[in-house]
Amino acid sequence: MIAVTKRAKELYQGAQAKVASKARKMTTVALEEVVANSVRILTGEAAQKAREKAKRLTYEQMMDEAKQKKSLPEDMTELEKDLKVYLHEKGEVEDKKTIDKIFPKKGSK
Repeated sequence: MIAVTKRAKELYQGAQAKVASKARKMTTVALEEVVANSVRILTGEAAQKAREKAKRLTYEQMMDEAKQKKSLPEDMTELEKDLKVYLHEKGEVEDKKTIDKIFPKKGSK
């Protein structure tokens, strides 16, 4: 049942089904995949190694994201960046004033 649960979670997160199924529920699809032996189930030492590898990859992804955040100005949100790009492409000359009107600096109201 643990394998079915984990596979259903993967399916909910967007993984592609490995077997053709008429079922609408992801848990049923996951169960059919396990019964059809189309999902690889790791046990023992192989499962431990796979879990450690996944943790390492997750840690590396978090570190990459942290490095990317350091390279960007801290107080600029995604929305502000998108707005700057939009205004630049639109040809707004006074984009700085427009952005300051929409996003006042913290503490300067």
